[in-house]
Amino acid sequence: MSNTMLKVEDLHVAYGQSEALHGISFEGQANETIAIMGRNGMGKTTLFKSLMGILPLKSGRIEVAGQDVSRDESFRRVAKGIAYVPQGRMIFPTLTVEENIQTGLENSKTRRIPEEIYALFPVLWDMKGRKGGNLSGGQQQQLAIARALVTDPKVLLLDEPTEGIQPSIIKDIAKALNEIRKLRGITIVVSEQVLSFAMDVADRLFVIEGGRLVHETARDKTDVDHIKAYLSV
Repeated sequence: MSNTMLKVEDLHVAYGQSEALHGISFEGQANETIAIMGRNGMGKTTLFKSLMGILPLKSGRIEVAGQDVSRDESFRRVAKGIAYVPQGRMIFPTLTVEENIQTGLENSKTRRIPEEIYALFPVLWDMKGRKGGNLSGGQQQQLAIARALVTDPKVLLLDEPTEGIQPSIIKDIAKALNEIRKLRGITIVVSEQVLSFAMDVADRLFVIEGGRLVHETARDKTDVDHIKAYLSV
């Protein structure tokens, strides 16, 4: 029985004539967090959108828990186990916290929010009657992750989860992600520019530059200065 939850093989993605991703390949195991590091415009969001089916592949293959999802529409990928928290969070500002989380339960059999969700994000329990638009950026990010989690994913994709969030909340999010991974045994893939956060959550770090993965390292073997050189403009 393979423990590979996410398998990405030779992904090529183009915007019109110009190719944006040039043969990206990596795998994510159960109970593993991977960080994709890189400056803006290097292909992080393009990679995530192609994994989620928002951008079509020119060529290549994506498998989730052994199922090929490369040609599936986004909603089918969700049903097969991918959840995606986009950059900018995209919560529903006029719905309450509880209603926001419930939007993730469309395919669930019980339509009930699992208790562990509020245990992971106690602030959401305190604010479950509050409108999403009245939450701080950090609280909205926790809400977006909670909503993704109730779809019961095998793979959780987080695009720039720390963007615009205060440091104390970044620590909370890191703690919650480490907890989620252990509880659920899922693969988490984060795209990130904050190296300290990546070092808090990731087992392996990749650097993407110009639509190619140019560096890979295990967390305990990470040469921080080497990665910082990629991230500095």
